[in-house]
Amino acid sequence: QVQLVESGGGLVQPGGSLRLSCAASGSIFSIYAMGWYRQAPGKQRELVARITSGGSTNYADSVKGRFTISRDNAKNTVILQMNSLKPEDTAVYHCNAGVVTTTHYQSDYWGQGTQVTVSS
Repeated sequence: QVQLVESGGGLVQPGGSLRLSCAASGSIFSIYAMGWYRQAPGKQRELVARITSGGSTNYADSVKGRFTISRDNAKNTVILQMNSLKPEDTAVYHCNAGVVTTTHYQSDYWGQGTQVTVSS
């Protein structure tokens, strides 16, 4: 079994910054990609940023230049640094990991989500 634990959400004013962290634990053999998705009320879940084990990244157009994703492979942790936040960034942010378990089962796993609210 694999668990993802997120931290770092909260309330911030427009233009402010937040740092989200997600740690994966459990029966992990390897993680080929980790990322962050978000879902705002009434909208579909969308990719925010993703990083592979080799360090390749991709970002949603709406966050390019403002958000940075990074990863510590040794600690199975992914960080999302969010700067210049806008009200439209308000959403529940979910961590995602593509995992190969110790029994060689491959699947996507999700965290519970952390609320990010950008408001004055």
